[in-house]
Amino acid sequence: MMRLSCFCQHLSMDSAFKSPIFHPTASFSHSQVSFPFFSFQAQYLSLNKPPTILRCSNSSTISSTTNGNNNNMAGLPVKKKRKRYRKQYPGENEGITEEMRFVAMRLRNIKGKKVSSDSVSDSETDTENNPSDQEKDDSETVKSGENGSGGEAETWSPTMEGFLKYLVDSKFVFNTIERIVDESDDVAYAYFRKTGLERSAGLSKDLEWFSQRDLVVPEPSNPGVSYVNYLKELAEKSAPLFLSHFYNIYFSHIAGGQVIARKLLEGTELEFYKWEGDVQESLKDVRKNLNMLGEHWSRDDRNKCLKEAAKSFKFLGQIVRLIIL
Repeated sequence: MMRLSCFCQHLSMDSAFKSPIFHPTASFSHSQVSFPFFSFQAQYLSLNKPPTILRCSNSSTISSTTNGNNNNMAGLPVKKKRKRYRKQYPGENEGITEEMRFVAMRLRNIKGKKVSSDSVSDSETDTENNPSDQEKDDSETVKSGENGSGGEAETWSPTMEGFLKYLVDSKFVFNTIERIVDESDDVAYAYFRKTGLERSAGLSKDLEWFSQRDLVVPEPSNPGVSYVNYLKELAEKSAPLFLSHFYNIYFSHIAGGQVIARKLLEGTELEFYKWEGDVQESLKDVRKNLNMLGEHWSRDDRNKCLKEAAKSFKFLGQIVRLIIL
């Protein structure tokens, strides 16, 4: 009996270590999957036990996690990419009107030589605070091109006929911009009605005064007509671009001198140069409203306004030159 028991135990141990039997497939009801597996002919393995399924991980995730841990372990600071900022335009911090003032400074001629805003101090170029500088330029000399005597600056010789042409074209321009602002449905123009800077009514009185003295008041000339047509087209196309001209027309007139008018009229002061109240305060209010609107314009629109400011000074310069024609 003892021998039979030992034999059975020996047989069971031999069976346990025999070569495994390969079963092609087996199904498990709990997972509804089938796959090959190995089984031993022994009591040590259970065919009903569900298999252990190992899930593979993404190697890139493991690599990044490992690298992150290494960096954290190293204690080195993470270097952030440096942010680049756009270079600001001159005067941009203060508003669009200040940007246009820098354009005027670059275009302005001092004794026939063009200077940039960087090479001239504010005390020399700020015509808002020092309009007498502009008066000197109007009453002395301007650069008009090379002549036969070596290209020197040509002296202005204003005439009454030319001055009347200047007044007529000026009235045509002021009347146009004031009418556009008053009649337009664009909300942006509503901020610039009844500013106290209006000039067309005063110019009408001045021209009437000249006609009573047997002086012929001419029709608007080509410079004035060209500028008015351009302003009308611009007003329908873009309010920001039109308002750039609107502001610079008034600014140029206020900053401009009255020396020529006083010299020709022997001290008589025209309505064109009279304002009710403080003209600088009125201009300040216009500047404030324009800067407020300019905050909502894109940088592209502001750049276009600066280009229009240069065009405005060009048109106005052609009208001023009528004085010497």
